[in-house]
Amino acid sequence: MAINQSAANMQQLTNRPTSTDTNRPAPTIMQQLMNNPLNPSLTTTKQTQPDIHHQQQQLMNTKLNPLHNLGAKTDSQQLVHVNPNTAQTPGNIMQQLMNGNANPTTHVPTRMQQLARGDRPVFSSADDNMMMKHIQGTHAPDGREIVEVKPLLQLVEDIFIRAAPRFDAIGISGAPGHTEVLEERTYSPNFLAMLDSVGYLIDRISSEIGYKSASGGDVHATAMAILNLVSYYSWDAKLVLALAAFAVQYGEFWLIAQTYTSNHLAKSVAVLRQLPEIMQHSSTLRPRFEAIRNLINAMLDIARCIVEIKELPSQYITPDHPGFSTAMAHIPMAVYWTIRSLVACADQITGLTVLGAESIVSTQEAWELSSSAHKLSNMHKHLTDQLEICYKHIDERKYDEAYNNLKRAFQMTHIDNLRVLWLLISSKEDQPPLVDGVTKGRVNLDVLKRKNVLLLISDLDISQEELSILEQIYNESRQHSIRHESQYEVVWLPILDPAVPSTEARQKQFQNLQSGMPWYTVHHPSLIDRPVIKFIKEVWSFKKKPILVVLDPQGRVACPNALHMMWIWGSTAFPFTTLREEDLWKEETWKLELLVDGIDPVILNWMHEGRYICLYGGEDMEWIRRFTSSARAVAQSAGIPLEMVYVGRSNPKERVRRNISTILADRLSYCWSDLTSIWYFWVRIESMWHSKNQLGKTPDDDTVMREIMSILTFDSSEGGWAIFSRGSGDREMTKAKGPQFHTCLTEYNLWQGNVQEKGFIPAMHDHLTKIKPQHHCNRLVLPGSAGKIPEIIACSECGRIMDRFIMYQCCDE
Repeated sequence: MAINQSAANMQQLTNRPTSTDTNRPAPTIMQQLMNNPLNPSLTTTKQTQPDIHHQQQQLMNTKLNPLHNLGAKTDSQQLVHVNPNTAQTPGNIMQQLMNGNANPTTHVPTRMQQLARGDRPVFSSADDNMMMKHIQGTHAPDGREIVEVKPLLQLVEDIFIRAAPRFDAIGISGAPGHTEVLEERTYSPNFLAMLDSVGYLIDRISSEIGYKSASGGDVHATAMAILNLVSYYSWDAKLVLALAAFAVQYGEFWLIAQTYTSNHLAKSVAVLRQLPEIMQHSSTLRPRFEAIRNLINAMLDIARCIVEIKELPSQYITPDHPGFSTAMAHIPMAVYWTIRSLVACADQITGLTVLGAESIVSTQEAWELSSSAHKLSNMHKHLTDQLEICYKHIDERKYDEAYNNLKRAFQMTHIDNLRVLWLLISSKEDQPPLVDGVTKGRVNLDVLKRKNVLLLISDLDISQEELSILEQIYNESRQHSIRHESQYEVVWLPILDPAVPSTEARQKQFQNLQSGMPWYTVHHPSLIDRPVIKFIKEVWSFKKKPILVVLDPQGRVACPNALHMMWIWGSTAFPFTTLREEDLWKEETWKLELLVDGIDPVILNWMHEGRYICLYGGEDMEWIRRFTSSARAVAQSAGIPLEMVYVGRSNPKERVRRNISTILADRLSYCWSDLTSIWYFWVRIESMWHSKNQLGKTPDDDTVMREIMSILTFDSSEGGWAIFSRGSGDREMTKAKGPQFHTCLTEYNLWQGNVQEKGFIPAMHDHLTKIKPQHHCNRLVLPGSAGKIPEIIACSECGRIMDRFIMYQCCDE
């Protein structure tokens, strides 16, 4: 009885008159049954018997060719090709549709077949401008900002990721494959309230997609209808709302597919949607599933990129920036094609849920979805390129801002030093940025609060000699806890070129240096940002040689480089301020103690005993033999106690080491067997020059600087040199280059008579002055990578301005 009544009702429905709506074909009864019965846009319309036949033919097309491609034909062009041997009446077609076994030989041409015949797609490249006008015509934003786009997109991504199983893992039973393990998200009350306000709109979009997919509507028309529904929203909100609507359909399909074997309710719904039959043909349907998945990934890429572009900080990039304006100009078209693509995906899902496994997609139809994914991928690449341009501009703006903030910070007065320290040393991942040199544990910058902080700034090529001397001075200051020296802390800031990629070798080199330092160090070089590196190089004049910048307890720069002070006076120079440096120089005069203090107590004992001291240097071993022999002969003739010390050359290498071995073996003179002592001797002399230069002194107004420049000139020139000294007065010192000294010693008989009257060293000095050559060629090589180098330097002998050259030297001897 119920079956007869149902047949009667169906007969009555099929005899209804034609709908008066000429703009949109009236849906068939089957199509209405397939659609959401709660959709207010679906109303029962009256149709004549011929209209029913036409609609049934359309439904047949949808069943056997569910791919409503991106360039769908109009209704008049979608003709049904019926096998004349298996011609069917409209009643037979309807009956077969209801039974789910329509004749598979009934088909329509696929999109590839249409293109092969030369059919023109809906939009060609020539129509792009017109299409853009239509798309822009749907855009009427009213400034509403009720959509939290990013968290909504994350929710949509969760649905797509969790819904899609591995298709090769779908068994006949319909059990889902392995899905990606995702963290459970928590949603804020504001986000849930936002969803409540846009929920109706998402339902309307979903209904629009479902109706057009089931009724065989035009994909372009559907996309434009969706754009009209979201006309008041920004472009990123339009796209994410549309994706959310499609995600509901997609998620519901896979939710049933994944749970129908274990949930009775899901099983009943699955039977109505023919999902068990679909899963039995999973291997056949795999090209369709993979094409849908790839297209969804392309849509998500577009959405993420557009959201990222819309979230670019306006304080760093303006609308007229070329990269930003170009991206914004292409976003509407990208949104349109993405919405159009999701409608195409919805067509595929609808084809499965309505027509079951009989709707087998062809390779050509899967290719059409793949081509859509390729189109979106090209759009995504173009948007990504513009986004990279924008990020580069933003990084440059942030770089300049951070650099200027750092400069301003050091011009301001602060309560303590933490403000400037935080600007210099960034803290990432909420981890303490420093490593304690004693415990090797990580600590916060608070350990430096209101202390004198000495920033040791260097690259990874800092020498072991420098580290050993600095460590010795540092440890000496810690031996007496009541001394003021214990109130300062040293922090190593490793400055590396950010353009050079980090390697395992560099990381190991950094760790080796860090492990041997007893003071605080930065946990990793990456904590020193690029603007800080620029500031250190440009404002603090760091090049390659290590510097020691002193910050007082309020974070002010007390000395731009105290390393020179530390090499000369050690911890006595505390608190290592410029004022302290000036006071120390006021107490100094040009004497031998200044050159050798803290290096070798043996020399100081000789001086206290009243002996004559000769320091000599150079690398010419033949000159060394002649000079030491002549000097000892003259000393014996003059009856003076003479001690000679070989000090080699600055930056001593293998030749100096060989000279030391020869001098000790042949007992030519006393010398330092440890190259570190020779290195320290020359570093102190260079530090004296830099210290004076840092204080603004010149050879014209400073005796010590003039004498220091003479020794540096000796070292830079070819040949040997020597200094003779006795006592602490500058009148008891004389110096000259090797050839001049050799002549002076061989002519001892010419000035021997003045020794009794003037003294040995004054008599020698007078004769050296007489035989001074009229023409000379002096070179002065200054370590140009430490501190500021003056533009003009006068010759230490004649006072004329020296020519300036730039020299690059690599000596691995």
